[in-house]
Amino acid sequence: MLDFGAVSLNLGDLLTQVIVFLVLLLVVRKVAMGPIVGIMEKRRQHIESQISSAEKSRQEAEALLAEQRRVLDEARVEAKAIIDRATKQAADESAKLVADAQAATERMKADASKELAREVEKAKAELRDQMTGLSVLLASKIIEKELDEAAQKATVDKFLAQVGDRL
Repeated sequence: MLDFGAVSLNLGDLLTQVIVFLVLLLVVRKVAMGPIVGIMEKRRQHIESQISSAEKSRQEAEALLAEQRRVLDEARVEAKAIIDRATKQAADESAKLVADAQAATERMKADASKELAREVEKAKAELRDQMTGLSVLLASKIIEKELDEAAQKATVDKFLAQVGDRL
């Protein structure tokens, strides 16, 4: 036994306690530490797999986002191309309609011109016929009367006044 004043130690008890402590430590290590370490290892593996799964999901999400952006860009390009084609087609159709309208107008002008020329020729022919008839009438009146020059002039002026009224 060791005596240190207020504290006294019994070597046999001390040795027994150290041995019991070591045995208890070995038992705890064998019985409790194995399962605890196993649980901790499983927990570590589970966390690592979740981290790996999360990283894989993030990469897949990024790839999907990039794919969606690419598809959206393609859709925008295609929509722009469709709009451009529709605009060009509308402009072409508009130009064709304007050209057709101008051609129709030109045809109508030409037809009207031809019709006017025919009407003018018809009117000239009628006027010639009337003038011929009136000339014959005038000549016959002049011959009937055999007038002097002043009377002839008055007869011609009267005739021209009558012709002017008829025209």
